[in-house]
Amino acid sequence: MKKAYFVQTLTILLILTTSWSYAQTKQTAIQQFINNPTLQHASIGICVKDYSGKTIIAHNEQKSLTPASILKVVTTATALEILGENYRYATTLAKDSDHPNRLIVHGYGDPTLGTEFLDNTPNIFIDQWCDQIGQNMNLAKDLDILVVDDYFGYDGISHRWIYQDIGNYYASGTYGISLFDNTYKLYLNTMRNDTCPVIVRTEPSIDINFRNTLQTNTSGQDNAYIHGIPFSKERLITGDVPSNRSSFRIKGDIPDPGLLLGETLAKHLSEKNFTIKNVETTREKFYQHSPKKEKYSFSEKVFYQHRSFPIRDIIKDTNVRSNNHYAEHLIRTVGRAKNQDIYASALDEGIDKTLAFWKEKGLTTEALFMYDGSGLSPANAVSPLFMCDLLTYMQTKSEYANTFLESFPRAGVDGTVKNRLKGTRLAGKVYMKSGSINGVQCFSGYYIEGEKKYAFTVMVNKFTGSRNQLVKAIDKLLLSLLK
Repeated sequence: MKKAYFVQTLTILLILTTSWSYAQTKQTAIQQFINNPTLQHASIGICVKDYSGKTIIAHNEQKSLTPASILKVVTTATALEILGENYRYATTLAKDSDHPNRLIVHGYGDPTLGTEFLDNTPNIFIDQWCDQIGQNMNLAKDLDILVVDDYFGYDGISHRWIYQDIGNYYASGTYGISLFDNTYKLYLNTMRNDTCPVIVRTEPSIDINFRNTLQTNTSGQDNAYIHGIPFSKERLITGDVPSNRSSFRIKGDIPDPGLLLGETLAKHLSEKNFTIKNVETTREKFYQHSPKKEKYSFSEKVFYQHRSFPIRDIIKDTNVRSNNHYAEHLIRTVGRAKNQDIYASALDEGIDKTLAFWKEKGLTTEALFMYDGSGLSPANAVSPLFMCDLLTYMQTKSEYANTFLESFPRAGVDGTVKNRLKGTRLAGKVYMKSGSINGVQCFSGYYIEGEKKYAFTVMVNKFTGSRNQLVKAIDKLLLSLLK
């Protein structure tokens, strides 16, 4: 009896000692990470939880830090929960019953129209639409095209985005109509060294006035920025691009995607013997009615409805490729689910709905500060603890747990983290979203190996030294923490 008691006691002590040893190892790993010279002035937050909600290890887990693109985890989770994985956006084609020779194209926020992603052929929808228009509109009469692109209003960018970003493809505006990812490609010839890089063309062809101050470099790096506000044709190009290239490409945002869609459709219809008279959007009408918030509508007789890819595909691309364009549409779609009034800010409504939703689910939202859906604004902030609580909720309480997990890129395998933890025991077992803007590097996601299932978040703000050094240090940290 005494022997059995002794063995039982020894077993308990061994378990406690092993547990203490693991905890000490993890704590030592965090301390070594914090002591990294590049983090001397940095703010650091770390949280690891198992699926029961038990904290495995933490450091400054309640501190609100700038998340960069890991904020997309919050946006995609919210959109999935509120809209459902099978939600599809609609864009309709209709006759105007009051003006029979007017075609109405009505957009409801589809970010995938003409997208180059999701295994889509960008221009194929145009031919499909032209066929439908040919069957339903009178070829013998001049045709007017009205693009209703007011679903999200026309305040298409966050007021907290910075000048350096606005005008670039990754900071494109978000409206009821999106086209070609709201991105144009600008092709340059950098062969001459006695002048600025020569602008060759844009793709698609677009009416923009470029003020070109670009220079060339020998580093081979793309350091170019395109600056400009929504709906303006004026763009300033700054920075430098590689020299000695007969064709070098940079990308900017399409200033007015609704109008470009109308013009693109008009061009294709003209080739099919339609005579196009006027092409316009609802932007001016929106502004005219805006002071009194007056409603306006059109007598639409819909004859065709274009449907988007389902939300599950959109959120996967959002997280795997860190697609800002999709993320900004998702947060505004959540906003419109809360408030259909086009004069109510879709972005603000989406943020309010996000905060209310997670508070209702029992998460503490005081540490979450959102100013967009993509994480582009440096004013965004969230705590590692909130991120881990949301992650565990999505795997233990959401009916879309598998869809959400599969939307994350796998470390060492694909997406923005394909080079992280590559060749280590964690490769393919860690599903994580990365986030990086100036002075910020974050990772958030899951570690799954057999019965071991953890949610984790590592956030670093204001580091010095190279980003490459930091991410290698974070890799080392994760190898120590995720056991």
